[in-house]
Amino acid sequence: MCLIAFDYRPDAPAWLRLVANRDECFARASAPLSAWPEQPDIIGGRDLVAGGSWLAVHRRGRVAAVTNVRDAALPSPPDAPSRGHLVPEALGVDDLGAWLETLSNGAAWRYAGFNLLVGDRTGLWHLHRGRNTVQLNRLPDGLHGLSNASLNTPWPKLALARQGLSDSLVDDDWPKVALSVMRHQALDVEDRALPDTGVGLALERQLAPPFILGDTYGTRATTWLEWRQTGELTLGERRFGPNARSLGETRLALSAERWEATPPA
Repeated sequence: MCLIAFDYRPDAPAWLRLVANRDECFARASAPLSAWPEQPDIIGGRDLVAGGSWLAVHRRGRVAAVTNVRDAALPSPPDAPSRGHLVPEALGVDDLGAWLETLSNGAAWRYAGFNLLVGDRTGLWHLHRGRNTVQLNRLPDGLHGLSNASLNTPWPKLALARQGLSDSLVDDDWPKVALSVMRHQALDVEDRALPDTGVGLALERQLAPPFILGDTYGTRATTWLEWRQTGELTLGERRFGPNARSLGETRLALSAERWEATPPA
């Protein structure tokens, strides 16, 4: 996952609304949004190469998502485990607080740079493993965003995604407006407004919009969810191939009784 905007309101009827784009090489095998066959309490997309996920939920009422940190001066440790493993681990542990403390106290250094978002109706946490620091914070309520830096770093794509989510909620047009903004394939900003992550200006320009076009690498999925205090969850995923070719859509609804798939509107 490379871009996430979310509205966290622990006391509101909908305690979490979220939209996210996953950017990845198109050749990397993955499974669409669904319950995992061997762990049916986990629902999410799945990386079939390393076995992890970029965003998933658990029936217990927990959500987790991960983004990579893009920093040329942040080398990957030798034999680093896949950052996607953090998502099912976060969903499965009984003592989430203790697990997060273990990561923040040193275990996170085993991985290449990442942002982990995880929580439930009792709290939402962000853990950042950057170049020189590992930082764990419990998030305040409000509108937030993650890309490939840290929480709320004001990259143009992140500012646009947050604004799209905000407009969607204000206009009571969830998730239509937010999803439309996540499909933006160009940004009208000057080069000096772009981040410098060490990949060169040409690639920074390609990676700048919320939705990345490409033949071999680009946006492969857009995911959205709304989780309500009643326990009801709506979760959707739109999938894409090279140059934004549509590969299908999945929508799921979770009640206290069952998951059920619903066809796209």
